[in-house]
Amino acid sequence: MAIAAAASINHRHAPDGTVHVELVGRWNLRTTRERTAELLRELAQVNSSGAHWDLSRLDDLDFAGATLLWRTWARRLPHELVVRPDDEQIFRQLAALLPEVPTRQLPIDWASPLLILGQAIHSFVTHALGMVELLGQIALWSARLIRRPAGVPFREISAAVFYSGAQALPITALVGFLIGIVLSYLSAAQLRDLGAGFLIVNLLGVTILRELGPLLAAILNAGRSGSAMTAEIGVMRVTDELEAMDVLGISAAQRLVLPRVLGQMIALPLVVLWTDVLAVIGGMLGAKLQLGIACGTFIHRLPQVVPLASLWFGVFKGAVFGALIALIGCYFGLRIRPDTQGLATGTTQSVVTALTVVLLADALLAILYAHIGMRS
Repeated sequence: MAIAAAASINHRHAPDGTVHVELVGRWNLRTTRERTAELLRELAQVNSSGAHWDLSRLDDLDFAGATLLWRTWARRLPHELVVRPDDEQIFRQLAALLPEVPTRQLPIDWASPLLILGQAIHSFVTHALGMVELLGQIALWSARLIRRPAGVPFREISAAVFYSGAQALPITALVGFLIGIVLSYLSAAQLRDLGAGFLIVNLLGVTILRELGPLLAAILNAGRSGSAMTAEIGVMRVTDELEAMDVLGISAAQRLVLPRVLGQMIALPLVVLWTDVLAVIGGMLGAKLQLGIACGTFIHRLPQVVPLASLWFGVFKGAVFGALIALIGCYFGLRIRPDTQGLATGTTQSVVTALTVVLLADALLAILYAHIGMRS
């Protein structure tokens, strides 16, 4: 039995200049898949607006081969075409499956930026009002607990202090120590050129105790403890535990939010002190290696050039940051949709919002209390 020829193209030019293109062989998936680029190139070379196409001598034609021709013909049948009825049906199906989509220029939507801005403002106002409402509930429950100290959730508060404070000590120690070394090395090079290497104690003391210590502790806390609070309360939403608390008449603000806020306000100032100590040790080591300042001299000079108020101001900022992180983490946890995508989205929003609010609060406190702890 004779074997049908592979896909091939024959063409000739008539005396009147017309191109006659004849396709022979088998134009199916098996014969064209390895030669797709080659066949498309040959078809493009012989294709012209007035070409005569003869497909009557084809041994086989399927959708794969017909698609190559359809692309060459710009998704429309040529005027001069000889084709078998069965093959013509394939091209009709291709025309129905792949209609020609007219290209048109879309009008410019000038209202879209305003709509995006309005949605952003609406989202900001909604979240701000929700956090103020949650803060009001916390204040009311705090007032009730002051009148009835027996109802203070000491176990939940101590658990929050442990998770947010004690378990965060290793990572904050490492980051604080490394930041102290890096800051010392960068500062020492500049101060040495100016002949003011002794001022590194002033620079490190004020920078670490007043700004870097609280800010580093808050950033790590927001990424670690803030996200954990959101995820924990969010899982309670997914498992319908929050709804069960509502049915039993248990306030989520009292049992979930208030202990975490109080725990953060206790734990984060202690973490700030811990971070300050390790950062100062790292800076002291860098000053010893770069400038030859003895550790005893560094420690003796530090309280002379850095007022104690700078240290307490940093600790106070730690308490403020801790309360803000806990409030934001719990707020987004309570608003999570009861599905896995909602849990991931809520946790991301919590961390991003907490970091942004911490940076804004740090800038605001630095401006409002610039005179505290600064020697004239």
